[in-house]
Amino acid sequence: MKTHLFAIAVLLVLLCGCHRDRRPVKHFEGQTFGTTYSITCVTDPADKRPLPHAQIDSLLAELSHTFSIFDTTSIIYRWNKGEDVELNEDFLNVLRLSKTISTNTDGAFDCTVQPLVQLWGFGKDGVRHTVGDDTLTAVREFVGFQLVDLQGNNILRKDPRVQLNFNAVAKGYAVDRVADWLVDNGYADCLVEIGGEVAARGNKNGKPWKVGIQVPTKTADGARESFESLPLPDRRAVATSGNYRNYFEEGGVRYTHILDPRTGQPERTNLLSVTVVAPDCATADAYATAFMVLGHEKSAQIVKQHPELEAWFIVADGDGGWKTIKN
Repeated sequence: MKTHLFAIAVLLVLLCGCHRDRRPVKHFEGQTFGTTYSITCVTDPADKRPLPHAQIDSLLAELSHTFSIFDTTSIIYRWNKGEDVELNEDFLNVLRLSKTISTNTDGAFDCTVQPLVQLWGFGKDGVRHTVGDDTLTAVREFVGFQLVDLQGNNILRKDPRVQLNFNAVAKGYAVDRVADWLVDNGYADCLVEIGGEVAARGNKNGKPWKVGIQVPTKTADGARESFESLPLPDRRAVATSGNYRNYFEEGGVRYTHILDPRTGQPERTNLLSVTVVAPDCATADAYATAFMVLGHEKSAQIVKQHPELEAWFIVADGDGGWKTIKN
């Protein structure tokens, strides 16, 4: 699963403040979820309100306090520790969506993956443990969506060692929440990005917003370049998952942060990244991670079954290069 350290995989193509625009294009940015956010709004010339920077920071702080596994006071951290904590609507919404996508992907997406995240060293303490067959077998006993049961506003776990991790969906969900807040507060035309996950509302002076897909890099700190520009119409969102930014190498083998909940192992496909377009960013975020686990062929079948989705797969060609397949 993606962690909060996952680097931006979608580059925004923004022409902020262009003099040819009929209405002013305004922009502000900040930090959240261990990464950055960027918001662009098209406003009316008569609108003299200051941009809602403080309000967005406050909303994002609330969401981080719900979903961050690195914040020892967060709802998810305390729930994982077994505390009796009240779950808010955002938490329950994400859990419901996670269960749906887990079902649709035959368990390739599973938010009970937190024990595996810790085991492989991608969690809060960053400590990697010796991972052998016996260890994996033991940890996998308390990983799986069948071990949690949502009853009303309560989550029952069948094993006290079950822990949740929403890192592969929380940023996308936060993008949706921010975009909806902006629309509700009079910013009908806006583009919201958090850590590379993007949602569009309205348009940019009569034209769709645009985003670019990043070229995979050979190293985690490789230069970011985009190779294709995608129009993003109203009420569409895009998210990317890739294995070239957050990983470690040991014995000549690269171990990525994207874990297969069914095996307990890092993903082992020939995909370098997957970009998913969906009606909402949380859905795009979750499917992008699941598709990295499933590989191109199985993922393409799911896209065919769900016409609301589009996907761009960047596949390693075996000679150090890559190719793009659109479904």
